[in-house]
Amino acid sequence: MILCKVLGPVVSTEKHPAFAGLKLLVVQPVDEQGAHTGRSFLAVDRVAQAGTGDTVLVLREGTGIRQLFGMPATAKLPIRSCIVGVVDQVATG
Repeated sequence: MILCKVLGPVVSTEKHPAFAGLKLLVVQPVDEQGAHTGRSFLAVDRVAQAGTGDTVLVLREGTGIRQLFGMPATAKLPIRSCIVGVVDQVATG
């Protein structure tokens, strides 16, 4: 899992059926201090509470995502990244 900052929503009139009813967001990986650490990417908002500017926890692992969506290990699911939590605070040290 990685920390990310939500940059904003993605609106699409046509999408894969697996994304039906799910909120898609553009997220930017960040470090513990909030500095950008990589390229932005799309993530499904599984908690449905994340919004622009929020720091979130993103799962980027196929097996874990299939488990979250109740899919068998052999299922093909076109979701690579999923927001699994909104972060209130990051403490280091």
